Amino acid sequence: MVNADRNQFESAVLNLVINARDAMPSGGTLSLLPAIVDGLPAVRGHGGAEGRFVALRVSDTGSGIAPDVLEKIFEPFFTTKEVNQGTGLGLSQVHGFAKQSGGEIDVHSELGIGTAFTLYLPLARGVVPVAASPSRIDTRPLPLRRVLLVEDNEAVGQFARGLLEELGQTVTWSLNGGAALELLERAHDEFDLVFTDVIMPGMSGLDLARAVRARWPALPVILTTGYSHALAAEQDHGFALLRKPYSLDGLAGILV
Repeated sequence: MVNADRNQFESAVLNLVINARDAMPSGGTLSLLPAIVDGLPAVRGHGGAEGRFVALRVSDTGSGIAPDVLEKIFEPFFTTKEVNQGTGLGLSQVHGFAKQSGGEIDVHSELGIGTAFTLYLPLARGVVPVAASPSRIDTRPLPLRRVLLVEDNEAVGQFARGLLEELGQTVTWSLNGGAALELLERAHDEFDLVFTDVIMPGMSGLDLARAVRARWPALPVILTTGYSHALAAEQDHGFALLRKPYSLDGLAGILV
């Protein structure tokens, strides 16, 4: 057991898994191995720490990371991916989550062999696990809609489109708010719903949502974001909001 924000933990693991997947374009082995360890290692010039920690090791058998790149990977906005393939924020967010939770993130990599990230989180003492209540599945049928998905991240867009299509929705995917607005100008009557990320280059998802409301008030918009601060100053925006990372059940629940 650890004391940590569950959504941030899930997002951290998802980021590590996506990076591992991207490092193995021809296939390979992805491993997630948890363990309880004594002490926190000294990494990247930071001192270690005593105590007991849960160590989650996420490893791949991919291409590996060059030494000159390895020392920069936790810097905000640093990325080796092509345009629209990544923001460069994923690993810096994992690092920030680990540090604010009293833990650490370590990495070892060899070119041609693979990479292993280890996420350390302090072991919680005196905490009794509470069994989760069985989830109540909403049995109401979902309306079948023509959804305009707006998402600039390739991996997240593929994931979202897959979930929407699994729920029986017809999906058109746009990579940014400006392109989505141009598409709506030409054919707004061909869509029943806009499902848009909030943080995007150029026009934000919130700006897109407001433009849609002003021009086509009958067209509903659902916002989604993984950044807790993204709408902190916009609490009265008036749009449905689904937090990332979301599940099939979470997406179905907001579509009902």
